[in-house]
Amino acid sequence: MYPNSKKVFVEGKIYPQIRVGMREISLSDKEIPSLRVYDTSGGGEEGFLRGVPLGRGAGGTPPLKYKTQREAALLGIITPEMEYAAIREGVAAEVVLEELAKGRAVLPANRKHPECEPMIIGGKFLVKINANIGNSALGSSIKEEIEKMKWAVELGADTVMDLSTGKNIHETREQILRNCPVPIGTVPIYQALEKCGGDPDDLSWELFRETLVEQAEQGVDYFTIHAGLLRKYIPLAVKRTTGIVSRGGSLMACWMQAHKKENFLYTHFAEICEILHEYDIAISLGDGLRPGSIADANDEAQFSELKTLGELTKIAWDLGVQTIIEGPGHVPLNKIKENMDLQQELCGGAPFYTLGPLVTDIAPGYDHITSGIGAAVIGMLGTAMLCYVTPKEHLGLPTKEDVRTGVITYKLAAHAADIAKGNEQALLRDKALSRARFDFRWEDQFALSLDPELARSFHDETLGAPQAKNAKFCSMCGPNFCAMRISQRLSGEVEKE
Repeated sequence: MYPNSKKVFVEGKIYPQIRVGMREISLSDKEIPSLRVYDTSGGGEEGFLRGVPLGRGAGGTPPLKYKTQREAALLGIITPEMEYAAIREGVAAEVVLEELAKGRAVLPANRKHPECEPMIIGGKFLVKINANIGNSALGSSIKEEIEKMKWAVELGADTVMDLSTGKNIHETREQILRNCPVPIGTVPIYQALEKCGGDPDDLSWELFRETLVEQAEQGVDYFTIHAGLLRKYIPLAVKRTTGIVSRGGSLMACWMQAHKKENFLYTHFAEICEILHEYDIAISLGDGLRPGSIADANDEAQFSELKTLGELTKIAWDLGVQTIIEGPGHVPLNKIKENMDLQQELCGGAPFYTLGPLVTDIAPGYDHITSGIGAAVIGMLGTAMLCYVTPKEHLGLPTKEDVRTGVITYKLAAHAADIAKGNEQALLRDKALSRARFDFRWEDQFALSLDPELARSFHDETLGAPQAKNAKFCSMCGPNFCAMRISQRLSGEVEKE
């Protein structure tokens, strides 16, 4: 998939047993002969998934001093996971520790998921992307979802959420977890709903708790839990253009209306945190009232829930639980900054994890593009992780090829945000590709691109012969109208003067 690349390993200094896999791209460039890039595909030399030598065996007992990465950071202890994540980011381990201690980053790593390579999500680090997969009641299979997961991770997804809602949810998740080197997230209420026959009125705290423990035991690294949607906010949402568009949010709203009670995820929040603390599972506080249209963006319903999420963040932190905040949704460009600013203010700087946002509603079939625009902007402003959107958004269950399009689109948005934030790794890769482009080093261009296979196929449609790889032009301009070729001639003449 990635030409002129090989897996290389960087050893830890604090923990010498650590071997962090990176992808090294070989280039025919005297100034930049090679480039190492962040690699999500797994820790083995021989292919996908070989596990991580951190002593993180399934069910392993944590040190007596701490149970979560947050607690370790507050004690000033650099864990093996912290050093591993720091090496991947190209920063000092102390930076990872400080951001975790202040709640501005999370390191999702359930001890029951030893296949997972440690990674860090926070505003000071590379912008991460999440890929959603999962079957539905109408289609897909375990085999297809495993293929989507592997495809997404090979292409660069930093985390994967299993949003399965059909049959075989437990079995599907088990296969995904045992074959995945990146953190896995879920929305536990989906499986709880299946257990009670699909009627939200029959949901209960006891059933949800049972499901939470079941998934924790399997190794899920972070849970989306819609604990901030309170009963008093429902009237604010029903008058919207698109009402409640979050699946988890709509289920809890229906349950509250049917039982005339407060959200049991809110009333039992401390008990939820106790379970997450035991396994070191991060909580992703779900935005059940995210806007589903730009007409509903930044309204009272959305921001009322966000204020409650801020209150829950402080509770989770006090209980030693790593916390991330989910965000919108459909938001026009001129309202994106308000979302970022308010989230940071209300949630104490906790990492923001957003779906897009989609900046217009008129792009069915192209929502990966409209959301990618918003994702790049909010990533530049400080969002830590972007949830990808595929071309099938609002239309149907994504295929493997839709997953590819979604991941590449969001890798582009995240990289654009990293460039805007001045990340040196991102800037060097752009410089290397620009030098290759100006020198007409076609193979280096392909190797440095986000999707080498597609880039090569486009070039070879019209100049596919082997000798074309030495051509100082492409088929758009031809030999006489290539500005870069002319510029090279100009540079030589200027140097002679």
